[in-house]
Amino acid sequence: MRIVVKVSLLLIFTLSNTLWAAGNPLLVFAGAASKPPTEEVAAVFEKETGIKVDLLFGGSGYVLSQMILGKKGDLYFPGSSDFMELAKKKGVVLSETERKVVYLVPAINVYKGNPKNIRKLSDLTRAGLRVVIARPDTVCVGLYAVEIIEKNLTPSQIDRVRKNIVNYAESCEKTATYVSLLSADAVIGWSVFQYWDPERIETIRLAKEEVLRIGYIPIAISRYTRDSNNAQKFIDFLLSERGKAIFRKHHYFMSPEEAFLYIGEEKPIGGEYRVPQSWLGK
Repeated sequence: MRIVVKVSLLLIFTLSNTLWAAGNPLLVFAGAASKPPTEEVAAVFEKETGIKVDLLFGGSGYVLSQMILGKKGDLYFPGSSDFMELAKKKGVVLSETERKVVYLVPAINVYKGNPKNIRKLSDLTRAGLRVVIARPDTVCVGLYAVEIIEKNLTPSQIDRVRKNIVNYAESCEKTATYVSLLSADAVIGWSVFQYWDPERIETIRLAKEEVLRIGYIPIAISRYTRDSNNAQKFIDFLLSERGKAIFRKHHYFMSPEEAFLYIGEEKPIGGEYRVPQSWLGK
């Protein structure tokens, strides 16, 4: 796993250098939690403004590391508040430019038709199930998964779930793909995953008491930006009715109230969670 991560980081670093050297396109380091609509938004933005946008997706922690390593990038667009707070602490973004774009609710994702009849979080303790979560140290949805497991299950249940985990995915996109390819019986992901591949992914809602907080996808201008004006234009477009319509089309929650309605009660918004040491280094 460590070798794969190092290769991935090297590829991202090399690609980011190449992209930023080719003229002055906006370079966005983005968590993969927003990939489908962000790709569409960027294409529309380019067409309407003539401003080229290069998108580098990956785990929010991975791409943050690459921004810092390369001292490059115009915008940071992670998959949750947790990594934006880390970026602010490291002084990597201009905190006054931060904006919330859309909201996310954690859920269990299974193959269409739910062949393993998974109905609730505790079902993930069943012997023989293949469970995947994202890397909790570098991927937003993996961090949420660990928080949900640790705070809702007993120690013996946690141990059984961990025995069922067959892999730790390196991004939200790869987490969803484990279900699409039938390489996992279940993942703890985002409810929106089912709309990424509706023919193969189904979402099982967590009980409302098991949802500890809702996530949001923030964006902010990087301290390394070479074009803060165009970076701000991209943020403004994301938050415009045109930009919001694209995210809405992809079934993201556009307000906390929409997320609360889906869950069935109000929950804290955003925040941070410190992953226990025993889960790190996976």
